[in-house]
Amino acid sequence: MTQDELKALKADKVIDARGSSCPGPLLEAKKGIGSVSVGQIIEILANDPGTKKDIPAWAAKIGQESLGVIEEPTHDRVFVKRLK
Repeated sequence: MTQDELKALKADKVIDARGSSCPGPLLEAKKGIGSVSVGQIIEILANDPGTKKDIPAWAAKIGQESLGVIEEPTHDRVFVKRLK
């Protein structure tokens, strides 16, 4: 997805993991993906620099779709779509 498409996206669940260091944001994402239905999207807010690589790698490993990352001045916004 393009940055504009991501910015226009409305997540079904937002997980605020800002202030949490690795592996906190990933653990929050693991909990969060189970709380949405197939086809829905979670957005993880995090300021740990590894999150923008860790979450997409985790999503691919478990068969979910990483939609992309938006880098904000103070944090990253990572989007994952539940596929199964």
